[in-house]
Amino acid sequence: MHSPDVPSGAAGRTGRPRSASADAAILAATRDALCELGWSKVSMGDVAARAGVAKTTLYRRWSGKNELVVDAVAELFDELELPDRGSLEADVEYVVLRFAELLRRPEARTALMAVVAESTRDEALRDRIRSAIVDRQKRLVVLGRERAQARGELPYEEDEDLAGRTTDLIFDVIAGTVVHRALVSSEPVDELWVATFTTLLMHGLRGT
Repeated sequence: MHSPDVPSGAAGRTGRPRSASADAAILAATRDALCELGWSKVSMGDVAARAGVAKTTLYRRWSGKNELVVDAVAELFDELELPDRGSLEADVEYVVLRFAELLRRPEARTALMAVVAESTRDEALRDRIRSAIVDRQKRLVVLGRERAQARGELPYEEDEDLAGRTTDLIFDVIAGTVVHRALVSSEPVDELWVATFTTLLMHGLRGT
């Protein structure tokens, strides 16, 4: 996982020190442009103008629009945290509600839908989404399982490969369900729904 102040596309680059404020302005301008213009009309030049920087500044940080847009989305999801709520159920309910709140924000909803739609035609973009968003957010699943294991709520797994596959599956179930509910079905992700979903998930985890 890269530093929150340095978009993943910039890893390993050398030269002038990065400006965190410039990065934040560029990523915010990218999300604004997506909301207003849609994927096809967003350009590096437009984002630079909105952010008040030179276009060359963008290209020193990102090689193109795909990298820039994915990092703009990833920055939003990096806001998700998982404080210890005292039990596995409470941890799950908390993160699901926070995730749903994030998806209600116009810039998050529009940006995520845009990159997912475009990725159906672009394998490199799919890989970028996987590394910059999906793989990074699996940290929450790993943290939640470790806490639950320490509390005795879930068993420890000696098989690291099986543990990795289980982490992937838990992430897919939670993220996929919430995204479908909030963005595809456009149904509320409220406390009652979250409690019901968490109960269903707990039965599956403990059965496994």
